[in-house]
Amino acid sequence: MIYSLTEIESRYQETDQMGVIYHGNYPTWFEVARTDYINKLGFSYKEMEDAGVISPVTDIEIKYIKSIFYPEKVTIKTWVEKYTRLRSLYRYEIYNELGELATTGSTVLTCITKEDFKPVRLDRAFPEWHQTYQNVEERNKAGEALEI
Repeated sequence: MIYSLTEIESRYQETDQMGVIYHGNYPTWFEVARTDYINKLGFSYKEMEDAGVISPVTDIEIKYIKSIFYPEKVTIKTWVEKYTRLRSLYRYEIYNELGELATTGSTVLTCITKEDFKPVRLDRAFPEWHQTYQNVEERNKAGEALEI
């Protein structure tokens, strides 16, 4: 798989009364890691939005395996598992400071117009992005492992 690793320092404000990272913060961490992954591939949400396209999350799945405590640093492994011209499925693995798998998850994002929320085909609106994601998916299917 073509993946990125993103380090995040947990913040006190993200904890519950037990000093554990509150479960509602994980989607934000996914967003940070996904944005980092996209940037490392050479693209940005800002350019997409400037062109009148947004990419909302349409599905999210999270599995909590181990608690993460403040002030732990975590590493998030992110990759595109499935790509079509309309949707991308991103996968995440969050590791604690000991390198133990603490959380897994996924998000599905769809490209739509900012103006009227109509679907946008990535191959038409952003052909370079489309080609890169096709290449990533092919390399993933071939079993290649490469950190970007």
